[in-house]
Amino acid sequence: MSALAEARAAAVLELGAPALLVVDVQHDFGDPAALAAMGLGDEVLAGVAAAVDRCAVLVDAARAVGVPVYWIELATPADRPWRASQWLRGGDQDAPLSAEEPCVVGTPGAEWYRLRPDSGEPRTRKRGYSGFLGTGLAERLRADGVRWLTVIGLTTECCIHATATDALQLDWPVVVATDATAAYSAELHRSALELLALNVADLRSGDEIIALWRGNGATA
Repeated sequence: MSALAEARAAAVLELGAPALLVVDVQHDFGDPAALAAMGLGDEVLAGVAAAVDRCAVLVDAARAVGVPVYWIELATPADRPWRASQWLRGGDQDAPLSAEEPCVVGTPGAEWYRLRPDSGEPRTRKRGYSGFLGTGLAERLRADGVRWLTVIGLTTECCIHATATDALQLDWPVVVATDATAAYSAELHRSALELLALNVADLRSGDEIIALWRGNGATA
């Protein structure tokens, strides 16, 4: 472990009060059937599946040691399209939602995939990439006394990057799990992690993060 990594680990241990943010592990982003329909190959499907498996491990571990879990999910209203998204996809900004729009409220694609919140675990619905944009998540975390964050989920270059970046700018130290995040290409995942490491987050494996939680003295 580098001296910088050791210093970061020591700093979060001193802070105490960690929390886990689970981002967008929903059918439209993680279900192999949905990804295959997008034309993504077996390597991508395997990488996403492995990341989802690790997300489940981290959720279970967080619950076991008393680290609170916060769930962040894309929730696109069918009657209020994200106009910028329409433009980004090359369509009419004023047109109704296309059939390809992900995570439309009330559709199966918006449901959590292979893991889901327990009763009492907070859920945050978002319309954009960041879990903090117009959601009240920051206020909830502050009220709960959270001092540092672990971010996991999908996808690394998009909603993970946006959520982790906003968390840092709102003054939370951020750890991103390298094996509990994924993108739709291995190269994109690696590049996104490099950018996160440069400006935003401490990168660690899921096992290292669980060790940090235990070192923080979290107990069930």
